[in-house]
Amino acid sequence: MQAPKLVILGRDGILNKFREDHVKEPAEWEPIPGALEAVARLNHAGWHVVVATNQAGIGRGMIDMAVVNAVHLHMMKMLAAKGGRLDAVFFCPHAREDQCDCRKPRPGMMHDIAQRYGADLKLVPMVADTQRDLEAAREAGCPPHLVRTGRASLVSEAEIAQWVAAVPGTTVHDDLASFAAHLLQHEATARFAI
Repeated sequence: MQAPKLVILGRDGILNKFREDHVKEPAEWEPIPGALEAVARLNHAGWHVVVATNQAGIGRGMIDMAVVNAVHLHMMKMLAAKGGRLDAVFFCPHAREDQCDCRKPRPGMMHDIAQRYGADLKLVPMVADTQRDLEAAREAGCPPHLVRTGRASLVSEAEIAQWVAAVPGTTVHDDLASFAAHLLQHEATARFAI
């Protein structure tokens, strides 16, 4: 059986607007313009989209599983309204001090995703908005992609250049819509090159 075409996205700052105080209820999950449509565009081209997100608010006692599930249900409904879907949401519930293997920049979540889907992570693009998540992509062996939304929109060009230098091979995009267009164009070019 052939592994599916798979993309891994972070959540906050990529799909929805980043909040320093965490998304604590569904109403606080606000999509970034064009992000939901980008997921739908990938889906319609045969790509499976999975989220890998650190949710330290659980480990810190700021939110519980019921809230996380309600937020993700809201996210799925908003995506469905745009014709898109996520295949799964993987999340790390631990705080930084827990020293787990699943909290990005460690690669545990990506390895779990690869195992679930039978995927070779060298063929699974990972989209980030932080240097930490780019490092997670590198550690997992995923092609790293940075979108200039979320936390990446808050830093200087010089800092972005440092992130890219720290994770060679990173491709930078304006937003998730630009990433989707890039991926689909790359796929079409590769198909015609065969």
